[in-house]
Amino acid sequence: MQIKVKTWIEDEDNNLIFGGGKTQILEYIDKTGSIAKASSIMGINYKKAWSHVQILQNYIEDDIVISNKGRKIGGTVLTPKAKQIIKNYKILKEDINLFAQKRFNELFLSNTALMKATRDKDV
Repeated sequence: MQIKVKTWIEDEDNNLIFGGGKTQILEYIDKTGSIAKASSIMGINYKKAWSHVQILQNYIEDDIVISNKGRKIGGTVLTPKAKQIIKNYKILKEDINLFAQKRFNELFLSNTALMKATRDKDV
């Protein structure tokens, strides 16, 4: 049995700043070199993908993507700051998941367990 936890970052007005979706779009931009290709892979339109980038951009002091215009040199790359944000978010998410699982085990699956780790097959 395991606990599931979602992790995201909000501002003081509860606006979503960063989470799993924005992480994915940035990773696909990094992989494909294109916001359009990244949005296609995620099944969202370009405007929505660009909005994800812009929302995050509004909360940090540096660019997170660099877009090159032109047919031969066109494309989009992540800045080092964007890559660090992704890395730190993943570390935070993993730390939270590990803590949540440990605490769940202590509270629900310990010697005085409130739950059983496996279901009875006769139920």
